[in-house]
Amino acid sequence: MSNVCYLGTPCGWLKIEDDGKFLLSVHFTPAPQQPQGEVSFVGSRAVRQLKAYFEGKRPLFDLPLAPAGTPFQQAVWRQLSRIPYGQTRTYAQIAAAVGRPKAARAVGHACHVNPWGIVIPCHRVVGAAGKLTGYAGGIDKKQWLLAWEQNS
Repeated sequence: MSNVCYLGTPCGWLKIEDDGKFLLSVHFTPAPQQPQGEVSFVGSRAVRQLKAYFEGKRPLFDLPLAPAGTPFQQAVWRQLSRIPYGQTRTYAQIAAAVGRPKAARAVGHACHVNPWGIVIPCHRVVGAAGKLTGYAGGIDKKQWLLAWEQNS
């Protein structure tokens, strides 16, 4: 059974899901239509850290993430976590960093299926020459997050 809570942020609502032990997902969602139930320890920890991120006080996250993804996806997600706050990397740079220099499209897919938006910062990955490309939360949110990080 999973626990769900919501966090209103300056760029939209986040849905935070956990199983009581691990954070299962963080992603943008429409405004919640139902009242929020009791928030678990993991959920409240995620909410605190995400609030601090949106206050410009927390560039990194320290949350227990549920094991997920293929070995390649996990390698990509580890690389994403190493992108410094306020900086970007291209899909090709991430592909090279995980030892698969021709796998830029596969990196894009790994970013797309990343269950922990913002926590694993797939918004920091851009196309060649810095072009903003796909983001599960929407390009407008990706643009907002990058601008926020570069200006905070």
